[in-house]
Amino acid sequence: MGPESGIENRPSIQKLPALLINQIAAGEVIERPASVVKELVENSLDANATRVEVDLEGGGIELIRVRDDGCGIPREELALAISPHATSKIRRAEDLDEIVTMGFRGEALASIASVARMRVLSKPREQDEAWEIVCEGDEVREPRPAAGAPGTTIEVRNLFFNTPARRKFLRTPGTEQSRCLEWMTDLAMAHPNVGFVVRCDGRVRVETTPNQQPRDRVLALLGKELAEELIEARADLFEDERGLSLWGLVGRPAIARATPRAQHVFLNGRAVRDRTIQHALKEAYRGLIEPGRHPTAVLLIAMSPRAVDVNVHPAKLEVRFRDQSAVHQAVLHAVREALGAADLTPSVTKGAQKFSPGLPGSGRGVEHEVRADALVEFLRRGPMPAPREIRQAMAPADEEQAEPSGGWEATEQVLPTPRRVDRVLQIHNSYLVTQDAQGIIIIDQHALHERIMFERLAARVNRGPLESQQLLTPVMVCATRRQMELVEQLGPLLDRCGITLRTMSPTALGVESFPSLLFQRGVDPAEFITELLEKAETERFVPSDEAALHEVLDMMACKAAVKAGDHMSDAEMEELLRMRDRVERSASCPHGRPTSVRLSIEQLEKLFHRR
Repeated sequence: MGPESGIENRPSIQKLPALLINQIAAGEVIERPASVVKELVENSLDANATRVEVDLEGGGIELIRVRDDGCGIPREELALAISPHATSKIRRAEDLDEIVTMGFRGEALASIASVARMRVLSKPREQDEAWEIVCEGDEVREPRPAAGAPGTTIEVRNLFFNTPARRKFLRTPGTEQSRCLEWMTDLAMAHPNVGFVVRCDGRVRVETTPNQQPRDRVLALLGKELAEELIEARADLFEDERGLSLWGLVGRPAIARATPRAQHVFLNGRAVRDRTIQHALKEAYRGLIEPGRHPTAVLLIAMSPRAVDVNVHPAKLEVRFRDQSAVHQAVLHAVREALGAADLTPSVTKGAQKFSPGLPGSGRGVEHEVRADALVEFLRRGPMPAPREIRQAMAPADEEQAEPSGGWEATEQVLPTPRRVDRVLQIHNSYLVTQDAQGIIIIDQHALHERIMFERLAARVNRGPLESQQLLTPVMVCATRRQMELVEQLGPLLDRCGITLRTMSPTALGVESFPSLLFQRGVDPAEFITELLEKAETERFVPSDEAALHEVLDMMACKAAVKAGDHMSDAEMEELLRMRDRVERSASCPHGRPTSVRLSIEQLEKLFHRR
């Protein structure tokens, strides 16, 4: 076999046909019917439409029709509009640094036309008649006159009819329809000034009026029953071109979800999925919801187009901030302040019913519920005899012993609207029952004291290492080789927490000093360190991460707090309630579980048939 054979078998370089180029581009931009809906509606918004109508058949697989009352496309530009990389939204490379439109790549219509049968009908207001153009794959017909109102109507039929390999990867019509509705919900929330109508197989599924207030638009789409579960958050930090303005509604901890799908984030009218903002949200809720849960939130953020790059993802779902840290801090502080100013005590529900708001893609309903009818019967029985005495009182004298400088008291922060409480009853040595202006409050004594201890430990450790007690004889703790390695890495973190460990053998550690507070609460050093090392090993602590410090302080607070089953004196109960009103985030323990639930006056009246 000679060298000529290799030349014959070598593939030659050729220029791809225009249709294939567009179909490849469509693979990046057009994944499913929802992608088509998103691109077409964004074009309508860029055309300054005040009303957009969307019709879907077969989940959008068979038909997508988007009609708007925007500026329209002139007859002479119709053919150009469906050609690749043709757009009216940018002119030069410098325009990419300041993108103010939803679309700008000029590839959407060409990509859609390459994988579907498409018809574009448009009439600018200054034009006497409407014109339409029809295309199917690589066949494009000449524009022709047609009847139509001012604006643009685009019909997309038989999506992926000429790419069967991609069509078979589509889900059922019901699933594809749900994806389209999710996108329309996002676009409608981001643009409350525009009216939207979405019909699926002739049935109206979404309908909003134009020029709504942002809060009214959100509640119209997510359900008015959420009104009492959402808290308004604001921030106005437009000091320079890197600043931002934020308005949003964030959910109470009780409506957190198993996934982040109930988080709707919009930047300059564009729906985005950004890890920086998601992380800021999660940090704002740290200790208010369980670690595996995600807060519900709708955030509308406005910032200078120069401060963000939206040209980093083919479908424009991701963005890149020039000052990522500033955005993170702004979102974090705005949401934290909103939550800190609100009363987050969840309400008792009637019977076994749970409140499950109609969020698109929402999972389970509210977890924190108590049977109100069972509670009334429970309260009738009265207090139970105390089985044992609490090991250590929570009186202020003990706190002064824990910190002679009086720093504990200095960490308390008075909430804007302290709750008035009087008369308290301990039930089963685990729960406290009292009242406030809204009704009856039932408190988990361990969870509440754990939150109080955690907040005070966190405030104290920010001023320096926790006070520790030197042991006369080191307490021995067995450890794995991996745990022995972790001790070296965790050294600075343990020092901040008042813990000193020394290697005694290849598989043993000696506890030389231990936090004074834990000693006073009767916490066993060996058990605590063993549990801490196991947690650090399984959860892969990052020593420099504040989250690791919070985990250790959380463990300390849990071990030092009053336990379920501990009898409390009247003075101790009153002190616990006093601290509840003076410590932030007292509605949840550091793990995110509720410390209190409320049975309102209205609920009581319904239970006793007074209303």
